[in-house]
Amino acid sequence: MAPATGVDKDQFTKRLSRLYAAWKDGKGEWVKLDGFAVAVGVDEETIYSKSTAIQTWLFGYELPDTVMVFTESVILLLSSKKKIDFLKPAECKEENGLPSVKLLIRDKADKDRANFEKLITALKGSKNGKKIGVFPKDKFPGEFMESWRSTLKKESLEMVDMSPAVALVLAVKEESEIGIMKKAFQVSLDIFTKYLKDQVMDIVDGDRKIRHQKLAEGVETAISEKKYVTGVDPSQVDMCYPPIIQSGGKYSLKFSAATDKNVLHFGAIVCCLGARYKSYCSNVVRTLLINPSDKIQENYNFVCLVEEEILKLLVPGAKLSDVYEKVIEFAKKEKPDLVENLTKTFGFVVGIEFREGSVGIGPKCYVIVEKGMTFNVNVGLSDLKNDSATDEAGKIYALFLGDTVIVGEEGPATPLIQSKKKIKSVGIFLKDESDEEEDEKENDPEGNPEYFGRGKRNAVLESKLRQEHTSEEKRKEQQKALAGQLNDAAKRRLALMKDGKSIGKVRKANVAYKNPNQIPKEKEIEQLKIFVDLKYETVILPIFGTPVPFHISCIKNISQSIEGGYTYLRVNFFHPGATITKGDSSFQNPEATFVKEITYRSSNTKEPGEFSAPSSNLNNAFRLIKEVQKVFKTREAEEREKEDLVKQDSLVLSVNKGNPKLKDLYIRPNIVQKRISGVLEVRSINGIDDHKFTNLIGL
Repeated sequence: MAPATGVDKDQFTKRLSRLYAAWKDGKGEWVKLDGFAVAVGVDEETIYSKSTAIQTWLFGYELPDTVMVFTESVILLLSSKKKIDFLKPAECKEENGLPSVKLLIRDKADKDRANFEKLITALKGSKNGKKIGVFPKDKFPGEFMESWRSTLKKESLEMVDMSPAVALVLAVKEESEIGIMKKAFQVSLDIFTKYLKDQVMDIVDGDRKIRHQKLAEGVETAISEKKYVTGVDPSQVDMCYPPIIQSGGKYSLKFSAATDKNVLHFGAIVCCLGARYKSYCSNVVRTLLINPSDKIQENYNFVCLVEEEILKLLVPGAKLSDVYEKVIEFAKKEKPDLVENLTKTFGFVVGIEFREGSVGIGPKCYVIVEKGMTFNVNVGLSDLKNDSATDEAGKIYALFLGDTVIVGEEGPATPLIQSKKKIKSVGIFLKDESDEEEDEKENDPEGNPEYFGRGKRNAVLESKLRQEHTSEEKRKEQQKALAGQLNDAAKRRLALMKDGKSIGKVRKANVAYKNPNQIPKEKEIEQLKIFVDLKYETVILPIFGTPVPFHISCIKNISQSIEGGYTYLRVNFFHPGATITKGDSSFQNPEATFVKEITYRSSNTKEPGEFSAPSSNLNNAFRLIKEVQKVFKTREAEEREKEDLVKQDSLVLSVNKGNPKLKDLYIRPNIVQKRISGVLEVRSINGIDDHKFTNLIGL
């Protein structure tokens, strides 16, 4: 349903001008048209259609049960009263070379016969009034749509498919459209990087079994979670198509492929997903490789080179068929034996519709590339043989790579958002325990990529040096180095001794966690909430989707405020140039980048089904941080006071019985109710004469 605000007239006029300019230029199918009509009905099963695409492009929204007629002298829009109210700002007289726009309200009394007659009369009065442009594939159900189609059939009008002509107009994006598509592509990358890739790594590390379909369902769920989708309105984010996960020798490098129920195979895992934001589509394709052989890595690098070649050739003025032929020539030069395995096309225009079949990078598309065109570039190799496979499912593999790119004014096309896709970013290299001893003797880490992974299967491989020794020699050298360090520390300590006392004491630096294993596995951290670790006096703050620990000593102060239904929590940090406590006036690395302050905002509104308002996390964090700060500052103050104190040796009773004494003395104030008298006797300190310390007395 259309919003109550009304259509954006400036955007409508600007895009309508482009549509009519293309019609007047008379290129392609446009030259055949005397007028054209667009009818949009209600069909929940139809996700993409030219009719809804042009409607969304002109008005910003889909308007079901609406008929639009475009003629040389007038534009007629027929719809319900509520939708006509939304379209009211678009109504205008003939101006700026554009025809007048007239609005017609549906009349259900006569089943819109009079309105249909007005639309037909306008079409017949435009130019020759014979050839009318339509979208023949768009056949929406419903009585209203059926009546309109039957009315057109009764007239002596020739229907012409104008889909390719309209596709060329929609293919060139404006700056506002490019901005929306960048956000959509960022969502696609975030879902792949933050969720899907991590999920696969956890499955591999834990040696777990999971079905492709289950993994794909997780992707569809993750797109609605704020911890994976940031910087956009989640209510306007959707999937372009069901995510595709393929592995285990069965691959179909098409976006119409369906994810099966087979168990994920630890080999080549093809992942395809696309996010749709504000009706604009994007797409990302990656192939995760588990323990790939050198041959597989070589083939994957070839796929990356082919994609780069495609981007170099996508420049304004190039013909898409020529781009395809040049890429094939490049492939024959680099890897002639793999040309037969390449995908049959290398991409297509993407926008409001996910796939524009008439504008693709293939051998039979003669469309000229223009600045502002956005393409879903994808290249793959299928039916490849893996001779080093140890199981039947790994003997056949495929490689697939794709990005959403834009054609610039000059130079090669560029991805809407830069992302990692080299082998070091998609390769997961596992090291078995039986291979650890042999791996210690491996040489030259620069020849291998930076592999990722973690956990039980030892997926992380540490760097190895050329001159690495055996384990026993390494242990002896380490012991020798530790002994040297202890001796040096002892020499420094003795050098600082004066009269049997140390001159100073070095305080230890405050550290949040000495190793990652100390970070608590709490639900609040996984949900990217603020968490206060009382044990280690650390505050874990979510920053750009990542939990970051800060020791309480890093926090200068915090403040909390409530404004307009939201709670704000502001955290100020110590940094170079800020006032800090005595003894902490220096930073280990003052040239580093420091966080000065950070503010969090959370709603005070409790949604249905929630136990508490989202702001309760900020309130709880504010209280706990204050408590931890108080305890930490009190302990620090006590330690600073003790630094200047000299530890006194134990008093020893003098063997001389003639020590000076004072008898019949009383203590004030009284420590008991009854008054008790006592004797005060002078004692001697170990090995030091009495007469030097006559003021040192003990009870």
